[in-house]
Amino acid sequence: MKRIFLVLLITPVIYYSQTNTGEIKGTVLEANSKLPLPFANVVLVGTNFGAATDENGNFIIQNVPVGIYQIRASVIGYTPSIQNDIMVKPGKVTIVNFELVSITIEITNEVIVKADYFDKNYIENISIRKFSQEEVRRSPGGFEDVVRSLSILPGIAQADAGRNDLVVRGGAPSENLYVVDGYEIPNINHFGTQGATGGPISFINLDFVNNISFSTGGFPVIYGDKVSSTLTINLREGDNQKLGGKGTLSATLFGVDIEGPILRGKSSFILSARRSYLDFIFKSAGFSFVPEYYDVLSKFNYTIDNKNSLSFLFISAFDNVKFFNDTKEKRDKNSRILGSDQTRYIAGIKYKKVFRDGFMDLKLYRNFVDFDSRQNDSSLNSIFKNISREEDNNLQLDVVHKFYKNLEMNFGLSIKLIEFDANIFFPAFVTSFNDTLPTLNLNKNMNFLKGGTYINFNYRPIEKLVTNIGTRFDYFDGINKKSYLSPRFSLSYFLNDNLTLNFSTGIYKQFPSLIWLAGHNQNKNLKPINVEHYILGFDYLLREDTQLKIESFIKNYSSYPTSLIRPYLVLANTGAGFSGSDDNFSSFGLDPLVSKGKGFARGIELSIQKKISNIPLYGIFSFTYSKSDFTPLDGISRSSNYDQNIIINLSGGYRFNMYWEISTKFRFATGKPYTPFNDLGKQSISELNSRRLKSTHSFDIRLDRRWIFKNWVLITYLDIQNIYNQKNLSGIRWDPYSKKVDETSSIGILPSIGISAEF
Repeated sequence: MKRIFLVLLITPVIYYSQTNTGEIKGTVLEANSKLPLPFANVVLVGTNFGAATDENGNFIIQNVPVGIYQIRASVIGYTPSIQNDIMVKPGKVTIVNFELVSITIEITNEVIVKADYFDKNYIENISIRKFSQEEVRRSPGGFEDVVRSLSILPGIAQADAGRNDLVVRGGAPSENLYVVDGYEIPNINHFGTQGATGGPISFINLDFVNNISFSTGGFPVIYGDKVSSTLTINLREGDNQKLGGKGTLSATLFGVDIEGPILRGKSSFILSARRSYLDFIFKSAGFSFVPEYYDVLSKFNYTIDNKNSLSFLFISAFDNVKFFNDTKEKRDKNSRILGSDQTRYIAGIKYKKVFRDGFMDLKLYRNFVDFDSRQNDSSLNSIFKNISREEDNNLQLDVVHKFYKNLEMNFGLSIKLIEFDANIFFPAFVTSFNDTLPTLNLNKNMNFLKGGTYINFNYRPIEKLVTNIGTRFDYFDGINKKSYLSPRFSLSYFLNDNLTLNFSTGIYKQFPSLIWLAGHNQNKNLKPINVEHYILGFDYLLREDTQLKIESFIKNYSSYPTSLIRPYLVLANTGAGFSGSDDNFSSFGLDPLVSKGKGFARGIELSIQKKISNIPLYGIFSFTYSKSDFTPLDGISRSSNYDQNIIINLSGGYRFNMYWEISTKFRFATGKPYTPFNDLGKQSISELNSRRLKSTHSFDIRLDRRWIFKNWVLITYLDIQNIYNQKNLSGIRWDPYSKKVDETSSIGILPSIGISAEF
């Protein structure tokens, strides 16, 4: 043991003596207009390495020793920005791009302009967080998943610890928007719930993510047709000088990445293919069913000249569930499971043009998803079958134009041609509340037109005040009343160089999910979900690398679809989990529906975040107190299914050196409401959400180790979730075979390892 410990101590010295150098290059742009900033200084903090940008905002720093750096970009008239966790690898080019914000505080001889660890965007000035790829990767218990890593943020509840069904400030899992490289994607999760946005794990490969930003409310008119949150994922470009790649074996999958030039210096590509291996484990362990999934991601970039560029994106995911019904016990278990095979892809091409006072993005893309969902009883008779296909073809234009130093405009429009095919067989079904859902046997082909346009003005009437005012117009011919306006307003006032006051309000609309329109013709009378947002808060820099945020919010819901057959059911309480008979097939929205549901969510959030700096300690503490209630057709206000009043997160870590790093995460949340079962397995409407599960808590720990060789890097980690083996209760359901309540709980202690080799 002593010899092993000695080897671990001395190997960093041995490997460092063998290391080569790498290269850093990128661009420095203005944050909102995306115009290049020439003559900006880019330096590696604490070293003598640096460079200046050319007239197109490009820079290159060569012969940089392998290591992890902080990089600072600065230019007169703009707030300097620092990026952390920049890993320079042997013989590889590292891409680092900056977007600088113009200075809003008047500069005097006494004022020192500090570097900004917390990137600002005055179009999105409230309730937003940004993370680098490395910050997401090292999140304990996150499976290196871009969605799961968000659970540490204030205002976010998890409907189930094993899934990515995000509940943002009391909203349903169907209310979240995903934007990947500027393309709107309905769902980025494997085994996604139709009509919602969750699933067990994301199919976006983190290796190709540059950064992510997540808004929990108050987002501008740039984003439409969702009412709770926006997750924006920006992918990086491939190395346009040298071929490279990566092989990965993680907790749930294995895969390979490849990147390199097509035309050296002008074009590049990235390509990844991954496959889960859970099906091998499930099958060998004798499970009654096995899931398997694959995903592919590719992106191609071509620089026409300094002001014109093209890119192509293709992402696809394939999900399958196999059932083994060779014994009665397995047939009984499988009768409670809704299997869902899915094939989905996004394919699009984007043209970007930079002009004198702004830029434009023109995108043409297609979303496709094929659902094959089915559930059988223990005699293998079908109790639900849904084969449906959703396709939309999109043309989208976004323009940013800067009129003056203090006035900027965002403008955009989009057109979607949608085709929805649904083949649904649903025999009469008696719910756990004793409602009888009538037989549904339909085969429909529906075509829709959806469009939207927006305009937003970013204006600084005085140096310390930034305002945004805008409106969007949305159109959908799938419902009878087809067009709606959504005005929004926000402001930020800089009380001093450390303290900023923020306010936002606006109207947000979300059209009914396509599956909600399939069940009954009268569902064409539905209106969009309507939400009024009110947010007030402030940001305070405790020190250059540490920020305190406090925000209060109110969300006032109206026109939420609610069932005529089940007047206690509002669709705000659906969309999480795998659906099926255990939730009375509620999330599909196949009932006759009316827009009579109401809701009210309110809360206060506090967070303190420290970025890694010259002090190699980082972390975030968040506290949320909130309450969300919804009122369906019966007029009775009840707690939301996802109402967790108190949520506390503490996540952070310490980097010992470029080789070793440790991080931990603790999470506490009060229990969700639930409805008890009686001795016959039935539930009473009078007791709907009248009780609460026990509070949940868990502790995760992760240890990362890098091994740096002459021409490649080996990265390993050990991630232990729920290290003290807490069995958190996540829900209850009735077992018709044992005739008793079945308590479902999260997995106990779960160790996992990951290995990746970059070359």
